[in-house]
Amino acid sequence: MNAMTFHRSLHGVAEVAGMIEAGAMLLLAGDERLLRELPRGDWIGGTIPYFMTAEHGGIHDAERIFVARLPVSASIAHQAIYDADSLPHFAADGADNGFSVILLPSQSPVHSRFAIEGTEWKGLFDRPVVGWVTGVALDRVGIDTAKVFDGRTGRVSDSAAAVMHVALPDTVFAKVDIVNLFEQGDGETLTFDEPGFSTEWVRVDGERMRLVDFIADRGIDTRLPLVADYNGAAINVAIARIIDDEGRVEFFAPVFAGMAYRFAKPIGHYPTQFEAAVAGMETAPTFSCNCVLNYAYADLEGQRTGTITGPMTFGEIAYVLLTQTMVHLTIEQG
Repeated sequence: MNAMTFHRSLHGVAEVAGMIEAGAMLLLAGDERLLRELPRGDWIGGTIPYFMTAEHGGIHDAERIFVARLPVSASIAHQAIYDADSLPHFAADGADNGFSVILLPSQSPVHSRFAIEGTEWKGLFDRPVVGWVTGVALDRVGIDTAKVFDGRTGRVSDSAAAVMHVALPDTVFAKVDIVNLFEQGDGETLTFDEPGFSTEWVRVDGERMRLVDFIADRGIDTRLPLVADYNGAAINVAIARIIDDEGRVEFFAPVFAGMAYRFAKPIGHYPTQFEAAVAGMETAPTFSCNCVLNYAYADLEGQRTGTITGPMTFGEIAYVLLTQTMVHLTIEQG
């Protein structure tokens, strides 16, 4: 393990309110009830009760808020709530040197549009874009609704995105990276005729069949994601659920037409492999997040993923929507 130093991750409402009132710029994650108690200020936040923390490792905590503080050398160029119509233009509000943080409520119109159309939006790749898909406790899916918060205006939304555009001094720059422990397995190649978050049909080495039948016939462990090669980067599509009475498979991120996918190879002990993957990091991330499916499937409660902390989310963003992946952003010297 490297020697990076981390401050405490989780704080009570009163502590976080004090940080906001003192002028801190914050990225927050926590239970909706807690976030609603905070004063206005320079922060955005989203709902989730799962975290990787400096104090406890993986934890489910509905009574404290996860805090990521922006460096004092940073400033906020723009901060706002963007609905599904305005979000495609959000990049125009970003700083010349800096990065953008975007929070999307799970299963919302902005979640879908960003995932399927985002790579075509003007300016998306002009500066680092990171963020996450907000969610709820796993046993409350379908009951509670994921939310995002804009601390400056006090707006709360379950259908729009919260975005903070951060400006940095010319002496430093932002760098975004991912850690994905999954890689394509040796099974058949799967392609889809249409993009989307759900499907009934798939082409298996070119032959059309129902995806549920393929999964059953091959004995696929659906905790393993589909993996595609995006110009040398392995990108996961995690399975959300199988709707038995409809024969459809739902995903946490969309599949794309014509892209070649394979189910991932099984991985070993997740915390050990993750720690090895981040062992060379020398700069503590300003922002990081990991997938709630990694938390659930790899039994991460009470365990640490190296020195990385952050919310465990319903989707991770590093320019595009990712799943079962860790995203981190660091501030580097220019």
